[in-house]
This record gives sequence, C-alpha cells and structure tokens, in this order.
Amino acid sequence: MNTLINKLKTIFGYVSFRPNQEDIIQNIIKGRDVFAVMPTGGGKSLCYQLPTKVLDGTVIVISPLISLMKDQVDTAKENGLTASFLNSSLSKDESRNVYNSISGGSLELLYIAPERFIMGHFIDYLKTIKIALFAIDEAHCISQWGHDFRPDYLELSNIRTIFPLIPIAAFTATATPKVSQDIVTRLNLKDPFIIRASFDRPNLFYRVEEKTNENVQILEFLEKHAGNQGIIYTTTRDSVDKITANLCAGGIKALPYHAGLSQDERRNNQEAFNKDEVNVIVATIAFGMGIDKSNIRFVLHVSIPKSMEGYYQETGRAGRDGEPSECLLLFGRGDINKIKYFIDQMQDEQEKDQAYKKLYKMVDYAAYNVCRRKAILAYFDEEYQHETCNACDICQGDRVRVDITIDAQKIMSAISRTEQRFGINHIIDIMVGARTKRIIELKHDTIKTYGIGKDNGKIHWRNILNELLSQGFISLEDDKYPVLKLSPSGKEVLFKSKKVYGLLSPETKAERLGQHKKITITGDFGSYDTALFQRLREVRATIAKRQNVPPFIIFSDKTLHEMCIKYPSNLSELKEISGVGDMKLERYGFAFLVEIKEYLFDNPHIIKGR
Repeated sequence: MNTLINKLKTIFGYVSFRPNQEDIIQNIIKGRDVFAVMPTGGGKSLCYQLPTKVLDGTVIVISPLISLMKDQVDTAKENGLTASFLNSSLSKDESRNVYNSISGGSLELLYIAPERFIMGHFIDYLKTIKIALFAIDEAHCISQWGHDFRPDYLELSNIRTIFPLIPIAAFTATATPKVSQDIVTRLNLKDPFIIRASFDRPNLFYRVEEKTNENVQILEFLEKHAGNQGIIYTTTRDSVDKITANLCAGGIKALPYHAGLSQDERRNNQEAFNKDEVNVIVATIAFGMGIDKSNIRFVLHVSIPKSMEGYYQETGRAGRDGEPSECLLLFGRGDINKIKYFIDQMQDEQEKDQAYKKLYKMVDYAAYNVCRRKAILAYFDEEYQHETCNACDICQGDRVRVDITIDAQKIMSAISRTEQRFGINHIIDIMVGARTKRIIELKHDTIKTYGIGKDNGKIHWRNILNELLSQGFISLEDDKYPVLKLSPSGKEVLFKSKKVYGLLSPETKAERLGQHKKITITGDFGSYDTALFQRLREVRATIAKRQNVPPFIIFSDKTLHEMCIKYPSNLSELKEISGVGDMKLERYGFAFLVEIKEYLFDNPHIIKGR
C-alpha cells in the first residue's frame, strides 16, 4: 500500500485523499514551498499534519485564531500526533512544559500566533531547534488587498530571510487571484507549488430572503433546524444581545459572542457551543470567531456582510464534515447604510474605495436573482460548469418567472424623467408616492410617474429594480452614492417595448413560507438510521465530557452517519468506517460497538445494510 495512503488510514481513518491533498503533501515532503487556496472543509490541516509523521523536526503552524488552537491541538492529539500550542492563555508552567517538549525533540506540531513569532527572543529560540516546516494558516491576512488584513502578519515575510532553508506552506480559504499573488510575493516563496482548488461547497444550500420581520424569520428558520447546531451573524453587539434574549425566551439554547464580552465569557460561550451544550451561537460579523466545529448545520446572516470574502468564510463554517447544511441571508437595504457609515470613517481614500467596491459586490449577490453558487464562484474568478446547482433558492425554483415589462417601463420612466441622477431609494419613493422632504423640494411629486406604483409597495419595486439591474437593463454608477442609469438595452424596453421577464419572490405569506421546503441535496451517505444516530451522539457526548473535548473531536457527524448505515459489528468492520483511525479505534471502538449491538438487539427487525 502507498506509504501516504497507509498513514492516512491508520492515523486519520480515511481511505483516500480529498482533491489536491496528496499533491500538496508530496511537495511539502520534497521540501518545496507551497501556496494553496482551498475552501473551508477542504482538508487544509491534514496537509501539514500528516507530514509530521514523515519529516524530521517540528512543524510550526502560524495561525491568528488563538481561540481555535486548543481545538486543533486536541484534534491532532486524538489522532495520535504529539501537538501543543504557545499563546497568552497558558500559564508559565504550561509554557515551560511546551518548551521542554520542543527542546527534547518530542513535539511534532506546534501552533503559535503571529504576534509570538515576531518576538526577538522567540526567533532566537527557534534557531536552536530542528524545524521541518513553517505552515501559515489564514495566509490572506498578510495581504492589504485581502478582507482581513492584519499588520502582525507582515512580519512573517521575514521567515524566508531568517530561515532560508526551511520550506514554507501557506494556506487560505478566501483569496482572489490578486490577493493570491500578493501572498506569494510578500512571503517570498521560492518556485512554490501552487494549488487553487474549486471554491464550490456542494453540500451547502444558499438562500437569500428579503428582510421583513427579523424576529419571526429567525424563529421560523430555527424551527426548521430544530436540534441542529448553527451560527447567527449580525452587525452590532446590541443586536447580538437582543437576538440571543429573544431565542432564549422562545426556549432555544443560545449564547452571545462579541467583543463587548470579557475574554472569559467569550471563551466559555464558545466552549459551550463546541461541546453541544447550546444549539446556537449569536455573533457579530465584525468580530472574528475562530471555530473548528465540524457539525454546524446552518449559518444565518441577519445582516449583510461587508464583503463576499467575509460571507464565504462565515458561511464556510457550516458543513465542514461534508454533510448537508444551509446558509440563509436576510437582506435589508437599510443594513447597507450601516456598513457605509463604518466605511466613511476610514482615513485612507484607496482603502475606502476598495471597501465600497467589496460592499457593492456583496449587494449584487444578495439582490440579483441569479444562481447563488455561480455568483460566489464568479467572484473568485471561477466559472460554474453546470446549468443549475440545484442547491440554492434560485435553482430550486423559489422564485416565480413572470412578465415584468409594464412595471419595468414604469420605473424606467421615473429614472428617465429625473434625468438619471438619483439612487434606488429615491426612485422607489417616487413610485409609491412618498411625501419626502427631498421629493417635495425637487418637485418630483409633479412628474407623470409620481405615485404610479403605490398599489404595489416598496418591496415590489425594489424587486423589480433588482431584476433590471441583474439583467443589465439599468446600472448603478460605481460611486459613493450610486445613481441609476438606463443601459442601451434598457432604452429598448422603455421606448421600443422590448419584453422583460423576471424571477420574483412570492407575494403572500403562505407562499413565502413555502420557500422553506425541504432541501434536496444529500450528503455522502444519504439517509441513515436517525434513532441509532441519537444514541451514538449520547455515547460520543459522554466520552467527550470525560475527555474534556468537544464531541466532534471524538467522531464527526459524518462518521456517525456511516455507522448508522453500515451497523459495524466488530473492530475490523468499524475500522472501515471513514474517520476511524487506529488511535480512535483503540480508545473508543468498544463503546460504540456495544451501543450498536444493544440497539440491534432492541430492534431485531433491522436488517444490516452492507
């Protein structure tokens, strides 16, 4: 058997590599620099963890997420690796023990924050030990063109100068081609092996809804996902606290997570979520939450994120185990102004301009009725090869195709009669006959189209505008305060009665609720024995509590799902389950086999599926 495949099975419990993993690992073992753009859930950590069993020395992993390090170390240890971390959460004695392990040559994997690397005394210490590899996680943080630039990361460009003979492997889940090139340049990678994997996450279902009644929409969505683990993202700390209180009042186990909480509160809340003690964590978009939890089944954005990179990263926290998960964005244009306010506080004009462009790309995604997956991949310069993804609200037919020519002509007339000098909100106010101070001052209440659409309401006209924008009949000037312009094809609609068809959201509440129909995407194993799954979850929870680690570190939901299909009856059969390596088989195999055996005894009608 191939040596790497053998180690993959015996250590991590997998019989085959995910796309690109083997090529990356082979190049790391050869001592070549690597730069990899891989989606969340694509298996980045395995690319630098498996080589620890082949390379001579310690693999140093640099990661900005201190809150994530313990989970990553616990996961590595459960698979039989010798791993630890150094950060501010450790006591002096704990830090001393880690240093002793490194100096003694027994530590295979060490996680550190970039802030520690730049300390002069720590660099001097690193020069005294055998280092096999520098692995840089979240590498986009080094680029000022990225969505999450961190000044401390700039110091990592010195790795090549200080340690010229040690290979560097840089990983990120979110980087446009421009950011990717910037990362390679700043890290001074030598002839790197470059992988740009697909950004597609087939197991994620994407949905966007117009925000109407936030609290009701949240509760309806969570009712659909009752018993599942998920994250709710919103803009402000106040909003986090209000949503959390509302959920708790409704009997849903939820905790907040934002910068206004103390470090201990944040750590305790995240730990409770990781250990499945609560179902929902409510967090601010602005505050990054390091999370390695594999069984998150949904991510709900109550407010629009400020960039597509941020949205992709945040939704990417769902379904890391490859099982079906849902991502819902509640889109309200009022939230755009909140983000604009923060952008306007920026001092650097170039940075401000970049932030506006990123925001408008995000708005385009939320507002236009085109395949969500195609839109996400297109942002990262990737073309989706299929006609439909069948895993978003657009492709599953949650919108109704109708002739909107008359409404299009009405709103285009309003744009034309106001000399194409105004934005979306002002044009909609004209359509519904609003008596705003600005309309009266500009005498727009006297134009022919004033109030022509008052019977339909603002949401209807916003949907019409979104359709016309997405199809290119009108455009928004790329400016701080965008104004609507008619395109040549739009003038054909207005003046030559060219037909326009659009995909519109359902108008009635009953139809809107129908949007929450069952998702048709499935995981790798399809249906499974849900009753047995609940019993195995309890076994997993008991072991995790005893080990003081999150349950997903023992076995992922995906691994339990496969057990609930194949009903393994002995250690040999259990070893064939994906995610069951030698160490976990020895530690936990008996407990799970006993539970399966008792379940089958209680349910003799079940025929074992092979």
